[in-house]
Amino acid sequence: MTTVRFLLAAAALAATSAGAFAQDIFVGYQLPLTGTQSQYGEVFRNSATLQLEKFNAAGGVGGRKVQIVYEDSKSDPKEAVNIARKFVDDKRIVAVLGDFASGPSMAAGEVYGKEGMPQLSQTASHPDFLKVSNWQFRNITTQAQEGPFNAKWLRDSGVKTVAVIGLQNDWGLSATGEFAKAFEALGGKVTATELFNPGARDFKAILTKVSQAKPEAIYFAMFYEEGALILQQAKQLNVAAKLYSASPFYAPKLIELAGPAAEGVMLSTTFVADSPAANVKAFVDEYKKRFNGEPNQFAAQAYDATGILLDALKRVGPNATRAQIRDALAATANYPGVTGATTFDKATREPNKTLAKLQIKGGKFVAAQ
Repeated sequence: MTTVRFLLAAAALAATSAGAFAQDIFVGYQLPLTGTQSQYGEVFRNSATLQLEKFNAAGGVGGRKVQIVYEDSKSDPKEAVNIARKFVDDKRIVAVLGDFASGPSMAAGEVYGKEGMPQLSQTASHPDFLKVSNWQFRNITTQAQEGPFNAKWLRDSGVKTVAVIGLQNDWGLSATGEFAKAFEALGGKVTATELFNPGARDFKAILTKVSQAKPEAIYFAMFYEEGALILQQAKQLNVAAKLYSASPFYAPKLIELAGPAAEGVMLSTTFVADSPAANVKAFVDEYKKRFNGEPNQFAAQAYDATGILLDALKRVGPNATRAQIRDALAATANYPGVTGATTFDKATREPNKTLAKLQIKGGKFVAAQ
């Protein structure tokens, strides 16, 4: 009799454990974990891990834990579409984070929009991303916001002429175009616009070409890897222009790679690691402790995007449909993130966020005047 009771109890425990696991809520995350942009996927996963662990430890969604299923898009639109189809066919998955670049995000978004899956990207800043369908959201300023912000900054600083150098992809074309359009609308003159292909390493010809018109400033629309190289080469060529950049330059790795060549560069960002805000300090401290490095803007964007989605899940409850989660995301207001409070505009779904001005001084990012 004792043996029978033991077996029944063991069976009940196994069933309970299996049931608890089956009751977990699943979220998909497509991001580059291999390939030339894998370093971004790595920080996204790091930040999502921190946010998810904190959320589940606090009770999850009505006592149910959330799991994130990661898929490697390699930042390739074709891979992104394949992942999107996989996620929409997985009935456990109720919402999706990612992708990194605008191209893969938009390609996957076509599938999510057609099939009715809420998608929140931490970094897809192309103005057309939210036009794919009503199922797309992002937690980052667009180049339609950042370009004019930086253009006004240059004009307010007395800069009348600027050369623009950017990455030749969807994001780079948007970044260079929005900045140049705003700068000229404010009465400035763009002396040259030069684009380069991803993976380029030699920028001396481009720098020499744009310097011929002697612009007062050069505006960079690229990521920190190319940024470190172009800053080193600008220093080697004794480029005299003031140097400004879009937000992807905000990464400790830029200073590490560029060294003294990064001194004086000015840039905008939505995240400042040495902010005195309690939530920022807690995030930075935990990230350093767990991953042995200071989080950059991309890490912060992923931390907030994950938090925003988890907050939406919590508000609708454990049995929410994809459509209900989409509506909960749309209703997000004043989410207290490390990149500032986030509210999605009711008409456009754009995040209302504030940009900060930074300068690299003494080998550190400091507030710019």
